[in-house]
Amino acid sequence: MVEIRLRNSRTRSVVPLEPTVEPGRVKMYVCGPTVYDRAHLGNARPVIVFDVLYRLLRHVYGEGNVTYARNFTDVDDRINATALARKDAGAPGTLEDLIAERSAETIAWYHADMDALGNLRPDHEPRATDFIGQMIAMIADLIAKGHAYEKEGHVLFRVRSYAEYGKLSGRSVDDMIAGARVEVAPFKEDPMDFVLWKPSTDDLPGWDSPWGRGRPGWHIECSAMAHELLGQSFDIHGGGNDLLFPHHENEIAQSACAHPEGDFARIWMHNEMLQVEGKKMSKSLGNFFTVRDLLDQGVPGEVIRFVFLGTHYSKPMDWTEKKRSDMERALVGFFRVTHGIEPADVPPKSFVALLANDLNTPAAIAKLHELQREGDFAELKAAMSVLGLPSAEEVSWWQGARRFNSVLDSPEFALRLNELANRWQDLRIQRDFASADHLKQRAEAAGIKLWVSAGGANVEAGPDFDPAKLEGLL
Repeated sequence: MVEIRLRNSRTRSVVPLEPTVEPGRVKMYVCGPTVYDRAHLGNARPVIVFDVLYRLLRHVYGEGNVTYARNFTDVDDRINATALARKDAGAPGTLEDLIAERSAETIAWYHADMDALGNLRPDHEPRATDFIGQMIAMIADLIAKGHAYEKEGHVLFRVRSYAEYGKLSGRSVDDMIAGARVEVAPFKEDPMDFVLWKPSTDDLPGWDSPWGRGRPGWHIECSAMAHELLGQSFDIHGGGNDLLFPHHENEIAQSACAHPEGDFARIWMHNEMLQVEGKKMSKSLGNFFTVRDLLDQGVPGEVIRFVFLGTHYSKPMDWTEKKRSDMERALVGFFRVTHGIEPADVPPKSFVALLANDLNTPAAIAKLHELQREGDFAELKAAMSVLGLPSAEEVSWWQGARRFNSVLDSPEFALRLNELANRWQDLRIQRDFASADHLKQRAEAAGIKLWVSAGGANVEAGPDFDPAKLEGLL
């Protein structure tokens, strides 16, 4: 069996995946979205990263031997605020009805957008509101063991009761207090203590508990859901690195104290954040957009996915228009040579080995190009599937319906340029370099530039482009 090695944030090293809780079976939990609005582009990164890992695990261990859980947080002030605004605007129904309606609406949006990016649905998609009983039981257990306390209707976790607190983020409790903004409240014994349960007013969602009507804190939700679905020990816990502290640090503390006989998660994986054209995505900078924005602009979901896979998950990713264009062209090349080809029964072992080495998707993509160059189209098609890319037969845009070059506004000319680039690339794949060079020289005489990048063949019509000469090239 292929050995999978993954970067463990807790040990700060790449370690072998060794599913010893249930040998031969892998369990993975990934923190999902808070369902108050459309998923922005950055929200898609952990979904794609852990979807590729899920596919790899299923390939190595078998589909029936992998369990993947990703939650929906449907208890949140932002959901409440949206529902209140709708109620104030005259929407019919109780506030509870409007909250449930908003959550269901947003989950449906999320599913549609993530499906469009080629992601498989997890085996479990728990909603926080369906596990309130388990959260209350876990909180009561923490109080009984001295790790939590109730004051003024709040229940808080006693951070200093867990000696290992801070090991994930690599900071001591005192350093955290000195270097971070923490909520100071009269009901806290220590500034670092965090909320497990808080009171709800009559006009907001709430559940009866031993500490009064209230609702859970954010951190306890994932601990309770992960324990209920995966047990006290499981193999992988994932999410964006923005969750490393305090969310995942707090998850570890409360889970380890509630279930000291277990390991909770053996490996902690975190993907880095996303930028747009070299800058942090921000509404104030005008570079903030959702996945749906891109889809509605006509960017295919598989192109978005492919751009994401071009950067290792542990590195910051920069979304640029050039990357989108380059990766779209690369996909066109892959689709063109695999159309109508029966995929190999299994992808090449060398390709799987690259993914198994800490999910090295950039190296895996380089392997796709190598398979294309060598004419191993059946293996190329099988390898693409492991990355979650569709087959050429499942999509049609690549056949020329989309613009190939932003310089031209005419879809007809864009299509013809696409055909020219494809022919030139075909000659190169066939190693007929003399014919390829001759075609390139004739294209340059017509004002058309042809070149190769990591994304495949590129074409651009310059200012001296003569459309009349294009027909003679094809």
